[in-house]
Amino acid sequence: MIETERLVFRELDQQDYADLCDILQDKETMTAYEGAFSDAQVQEWLNKQQDNYERWGFGLWAVIEKATGDFIGQVGLTMQRVEDEEVLEIGYLLKRKFWHQGFATEAALACKNYALQTMKAEQVTCTIRDTNSASQKVAERLGMSRHKRYVKYYRGIEMPHYLYY
Repeated sequence: MIETERLVFRELDQQDYADLCDILQDKETMTAYEGAFSDAQVQEWLNKQQDNYERWGFGLWAVIEKATGDFIGQVGLTMQRVEDEEVLEIGYLLKRKFWHQGFATEAALACKNYALQTMKAEQVTCTIRDTNSASQKVAERLGMSRHKRYVKYYRGIEMPHYLYY
């Protein structure tokens, strides 16, 4: 599993449900998703990650701060549909109290390196809502640049996104 100077990654499990609620039910954190999730949606999210581990061998992982043992967020690799193709994407969602401490960039960079070096992926991307400037800055710190704008439909809403690689 992935490890950095400050962080260790592991698969999400049912014991992470409350920590996932802290992220996925935080209205500000979930602005790019058009709002907080219900309890059932959090469980669906967790189930999807566990299904991804089975199907792909990867997904969003729990990210734990080594020094404290705190669950700081979920970061990892997912397959995302961008128009007519599936792309390998780095996803990151942290608890708000851990924002602006470099954790998202550190964790996302570790995922990028894992995808390219360990998985031998030809390309890794970030798909980011056009209004999410903080996530766009993380992608840019990973050395990625914006290549395309496309529209994703989620929760019945048209959501313009950018594809970074």
